Amino acid sequence: MSGETVPSSGIVLEGIDDVEDYVWANEGVELWDQYRHVYDHVENGNQAFRQNRFEEAINNYTRANNMKPGDPIIIGNRSAAYMRISQFLKDRSATDSEYGPLSGLDMTTLAELAFKDAEKLMSLQENAVRSYILKANALILLERYEMARDIILSGLQIDPFSNILKASLRSLERMPSSFTRTRDHDRPERTDDFDCTLCLKLLYEPITTPCGHSFCRSCLFQTMDRSNKCPLCRTVLFISSRTCAISVTLNNIIQRIFPQEYAERRSEQGSLINFGNDLMPLFVMDVVIPCQKFPLHIFEPRYRLMVRRIMEGNHRMGMVIRDPATDSIADFACEVEITECEPLPDGRFVLEIESRRRFRVLRSWDQDGYLVAEVEWVQDIPPRDAIDREDLQELTNNAAEDARSWLSTAKAATRDRRKLEVLYNIEAMMPNPQDPERFSFWLATLSNRRPSERLELLRIRDTAERIRRGLIYLRAEAPGCRVQ
Repeated sequence: MSGETVPSSGIVLEGIDDVEDYVWANEGVELWDQYRHVYDHVENGNQAFRQNRFEEAINNYTRANNMKPGDPIIIGNRSAAYMRISQFLKDRSATDSEYGPLSGLDMTTLAELAFKDAEKLMSLQENAVRSYILKANALILLERYEMARDIILSGLQIDPFSNILKASLRSLERMPSSFTRTRDHDRPERTDDFDCTLCLKLLYEPITTPCGHSFCRSCLFQTMDRSNKCPLCRTVLFISSRTCAISVTLNNIIQRIFPQEYAERRSEQGSLINFGNDLMPLFVMDVVIPCQKFPLHIFEPRYRLMVRRIMEGNHRMGMVIRDPATDSIADFACEVEITECEPLPDGRFVLEIESRRRFRVLRSWDQDGYLVAEVEWVQDIPPRDAIDREDLQELTNNAAEDARSWLSTAKAATRDRRKLEVLYNIEAMMPNPQDPERFSFWLATLSNRRPSERLELLRIRDTAERIRRGLIYLRAEAPGCRVQ
């Protein structure tokens, strides 16, 4: 497409003086019977367009679109035809309108229809320069010059050598700044055009679905935890958080037009991801103690949301149990780190987690269906003097020798490969005996303990007492019986 037309505003409309031909070879011979009428309508529409019979061209393109929805050539050609009529009405003198009144749609409505088709084309072909050319021209006709400039700049990122986009940019830059500010009325006046229809806030990290709707990335996948359909049109979506990319063009435009509001959205989203040192999202399941490693299957919608946010942050959460007597969460829990995360196609997660530090829950509250707690990190009371430190270290060293002996006997007595693998994993998690507190927790992992016993181990702040209990548990359990 080449050439230019000049409306009364003085801005050159580039690239809408011709339309694209429909190349049937792209469809395949086997589809000729199904789509030959589409081809005929497009050809008739193109002929009418080139003879300046734009209404006839639009009618033909609309018939073709009804038979084959979502075809980029049909949508792009119709957008250009709408613009040509809108441009004609905009440039028509008052005298012509007085002596020859016209019926039909007004120039603004036609420009809005052109803009709608251009947006649809961009959703189908985001990397096609033609979609940027058409959308920029539609915005110029709507006198939204700053947005038109943003679209042109985005298009030049796709094709820096596009002469049409360069010419359009030069035309806009020649306009007096006062004229563009007046026509834009001013950019700070926010409409809901860039709002997410789910959270009703400015789009943040927008994703445009194959059906043409845009949502905040976090909002879209939060709804997909419960259904795999578009929240607006109910089209089934085959997308995942791992493979679906943010709409870079739309995101850049929003940041450029609404920088302050976008920064507020970024800060708001960041608070959901980066909890801070004393805040912890909680997974309510079981009592975990430090120095454990195990797999975890996440399938509940609330926890799928939580895991996505955790994986964008520090990969850590708290593992806590609910007390059946009080129906409230236990006062002590353990921090775990997600070391491996495998998203499944249906939105579930398979995790590998390792337990880290224990903490005490000060208070908790609900956030989007899961619990978040203010926590206090807990450590054992250190030995009072050098003699106590030496006694604790000697106790730890002796316990380490007992544990190694127990593991050696257990591995020799085990014939089951799965049980043997678990024993080797436990052995690999063994901390250095020079860290008695951490070692005391690892020692307790060698035996099967009830949740109430593990919770009591978290509450104990005497390292020597925990080691002694660990040895009692170990001696009461026969080697090889650790894994059920």
